[in-house]
Amino acid sequence: MQNLVKKELLEITLSIKNIEEMNDFIESILTPDEFDQIAIRWQIVKKILKKEPQRQIAKDLGISISKVSRGSREIKYGNGIFQKLFKRQDENS
Repeated sequence: MQNLVKKELLEITLSIKNIEEMNDFIESILTPDEFDQIAIRWQIVKKILKKEPQRQIAKDLGISISKVSRGSREIKYGNGIFQKLFKRQDENS
């Protein structure tokens, strides 16, 4: 059951047509703090992939070094999606 619920959420997310719709959806489904935390996590990932020092990332984003370390571990041991999306964003810039 839970997998079907997650699949439905992923499918509805894929149906979103533009950034305004995505923003409205995210702001409706997440609290402002949750949205902020996800945005910060993506900034952590980008900075790590740009080879910025972890302590500097923590200082720049005003977060703990442990949050940066968590992002680093996800990049190192994760499924590679961060690298794939980072590369895609870089290519589209």
